[in-house]
Amino acid sequence: MELFHVDFISFRLIDLIDILVVSFIIYQFLILMKGTRAAQMITGLVLLFIIAFIAFWFRLQGLSWLFTNLATIGFIVLVIVFQPELRSILAQMGHSRIFQNLLRMEEGKSLEEINRAVIRLSELRYGGLLVIERSVGLKNIRETGKILNAQMSSEMLTTLFTPYTPLHDGAVIISGEKISAAACTLPLTQNPRYRKLFGMRHKAGIGITEVSDALAVIVSEETGDISLASEGHLESGIERALFKQKLSDYLKK
Repeated sequence: MELFHVDFISFRLIDLIDILVVSFIIYQFLILMKGTRAAQMITGLVLLFIIAFIAFWFRLQGLSWLFTNLATIGFIVLVIVFQPELRSILAQMGHSRIFQNLLRMEEGKSLEEINRAVIRLSELRYGGLLVIERSVGLKNIRETGKILNAQMSSEMLTTLFTPYTPLHDGAVIISGEKISAAACTLPLTQNPRYRKLFGMRHKAGIGITEVSDALAVIVSEETGDISLASEGHLESGIERALFKQKLSDYLKK
């Protein structure tokens, strides 16, 4: 379907769609790069591109030869230089809603491992604080603890909260199928309703949900009670048999 025609230029509907898709991809790429060291590097690449365009436009033989030869290895160099950022982009794409249905089986496995760990912590009366990362990144929170990027397992989670072990004090951050960090420090709730009723673990669990869309699971060291915090609200006294379904319901919100 042709939208308009000017002289020898024909602009079709498929051309419009093509431009919009490319623009969207470039825009999302720039958003992901914002605030990283790659942003400054991209600025340098744009400058090189402008210089190359000028060289070819004015037929500057020396510069044209240089940029032609650099282009042959440029892609490999870019992949090497931007390797951390590319990995981060692919990871964020994996967390997007478009791909969520493809990851349901893996999420189900993670849910089961978290359920088993929380039930075990409750039975042993080991204090536990698990923060499940969602769309809002928790990079600044992870940096307050120890980066693990370990494969999700109930055994690992239980071990991390075993009393007197080096990493038992603090929160564990769960990102997708990974235990991304342990012994992390969380902001405490600013809600006076909770500040006098609960200890530090519960205040921290509620606090992280006030500043992000994360979901916090708290296990009381004194009673073994299980609580869930979301959007600054706490649901406590969750029965062990119902915890898995409750967690699943919260994650679907």
